[in-house]
Amino acid sequence: MSIERISLLGVPVDICSPENLENEILELLARPGTKQIVFLSIWNLLKARHKGDYADCIKNADLILPISKSILGGAKFLKLNVPVRYNPFDAVIQILSILDSHFKSLYLFGSSEKTLSKAEHNIRDTFTNLRILGRYIGYYPKTVEDDIVQAIFKAQPSLVLISDGIKEKNCWAYRRRNRFSSSIFLYYKDAFGIFSERIKRVKEKTFNKGHEIFVEILHNPFKIFLLLPYLWYVLVLVWYRLFKKK
Repeated sequence: MSIERISLLGVPVDICSPENLENEILELLARPGTKQIVFLSIWNLLKARHKGDYADCIKNADLILPISKSILGGAKFLKLNVPVRYNPFDAVIQILSILDSHFKSLYLFGSSEKTLSKAEHNIRDTFTNLRILGRYIGYYPKTVEDDIVQAIFKAQPSLVLISDGIKEKNCWAYRRRNRFSSSIFLYYKDAFGIFSERIKRVKEKTFNKGHEIFVEILHNPFKIFLLLPYLWYVLVLVWYRLFKKK
């Protein structure tokens, strides 16, 4: 197997090195049914510890890639095998490059018309062998949802890339998984914003240090309150280290 799945505070996390990602993507494409790749942040991990659709979505995901440095630190603290951390946009680029090299297909879902249109144009220019089979904007009225699902089902794209404007985020694909036949679904909120050059990427140096949260706080000062769940994460790690049976 190219990946290993560990359990961190009861939440699954995959260990997948970048050099094994292509093989994993091709294996997912070969499987029938709806597949899902999830980018797991520390906040997602804490949310997934509770019961509900979100926890079920994470537990049933086919590939769970950690994006928070704190997840790696938590695994190391609990003496688990330490996963590889992914920069989500770099991972999207790598996945699209894999699909492009194998002449696969893509469906774009989310954002505003202007953002989506420019993102599609830039993706077409960059990944010339990747067939874009369709797109639909986010923030859509509920009345058109069946049409969107049918369009994706009929197109059967290799990957459905989901961005901002989709209220249910990762759960959108999970809750409708029985209505699709063969696609991989991947949600990344900033994907089309970055592709359209509307949003700036977090600097690589900032990401590597695990300081991307400070950039988010600059844009939204209320995110300072994320310090509270982070402290809870640390306390739970300590509790697991001291008292939880292996």
